[in-house]
Amino acid sequence: MNKKAFKIAALCSITGILATCGEQLSVAPELSFEESLQQRLIEAQPGDVIEIPAGIHEMTRSLSLNVSGITIRGAGIESSVLSFANQIQGAEGLLVNADDFIIEDLAIEDTVGDALKINESNNVIVRNVRTEWTGGALTTNGAYGIYPVQSSNILIDGAVAIGASDAGIYVGQSNQIIVRNSRAEYNVAGIEIENSTFADVYDNVTTNNTGGILVFDLPGLPVQGGRNTRVFNNEIINNNTSNFAPEGNIVGTVPAGSGLMVLANDSIEVFGNTFTNNNSANILILSYFITERPFEDENYDPFPEAINIHNNEFNGGGTDPDSEPLVALQAATGQPIPDIVWDGTMIPNKKAHEILCMRQNGEISFVNLDASNGFAAPNFDAADHNCELPALSEISLSTGAE
Repeated sequence: MNKKAFKIAALCSITGILATCGEQLSVAPELSFEESLQQRLIEAQPGDVIEIPAGIHEMTRSLSLNVSGITIRGAGIESSVLSFANQIQGAEGLLVNADDFIIEDLAIEDTVGDALKINESNNVIVRNVRTEWTGGALTTNGAYGIYPVQSSNILIDGAVAIGASDAGIYVGQSNQIIVRNSRAEYNVAGIEIENSTFADVYDNVTTNNTGGILVFDLPGLPVQGGRNTRVFNNEIINNNTSNFAPEGNIVGTVPAGSGLMVLANDSIEVFGNTFTNNNSANILILSYFITERPFEDENYDPFPEAINIHNNEFNGGGTDPDSEPLVALQAATGQPIPDIVWDGTMIPNKKAHEILCMRQNGEISFVNLDASNGFAAPNFDAADHNCELPALSEISLSTGAE
């Protein structure tokens, strides 16, 4: 061996790259999958498709995307897994701030904070994506699974959300929304539409959450005036998991055993759903005052209005309430909590039928809790609510994915 060849062989042995050794050496280590993925997200160009191959891919830091027109695609909801079980940096799994974004056919597991957060984005499709905290229903789990906020034209289709300490599927301060064909289980809130407008929530299954579906409008947020949500053709079953939200969180006030809760939101149509064995109540219609939390915004409307409940099926429920007023009601009557509970807080100059209409729901039971008078005289007469409100319009998105 000549002197030059000897030196090359020796160097190859030291660096451990004999298989690629030659006249030109490269000793730089290869990027890990995590580093490569983040680099691809940073360097992406509109129209790119970023593939996530099958396998469990360990992530230690948050991923982010700020380029519009990108698709992230895995090999299947159970096949391509981004696991953040050993996350040491970042508040989310994947944070997206980009328009015309598609993510599909993958899972995000065990993030420190939110699993998939999509912020200030237009034209969003989340399809066949699973978010999960695999250790069960724990207060230390991240708050949100799938979490679009301050966004528009949002389609969530075929998602699975498990174990969020706030909401499994949450859409907040957004407009033009469809959530369908999805399953939410063992979250505090299964599906939540908050401070948003024009949403369709249908063909979903919510089970084993604290509350199955929440439609909220809250004070103190940049976008208020939640309205025009249709909740239909869902199965809302056995949402009796104890509330495990961190202390101080607004969803920490949700009683375990809540099927559907409407809080201070307007123009809500609820139809074609099956409610089964939600042990506090199958449906709760509440003003913000029920939370006993102060608010200072004079423009905030704390009352629900134009709630239209029709053609639903009710099976069981109300047998083990997790709320002081409901526990007291059950003790007084010796009966399960009625299917539909309205707190009875009246909007000034409004009539009962302008707040809540119910029809064609079979042999349902109802109670007005008389909350504004200290729950002094609950009223079980639903006659004032035997009325009809105009049907809301179907939501149409500009994503072209309906």
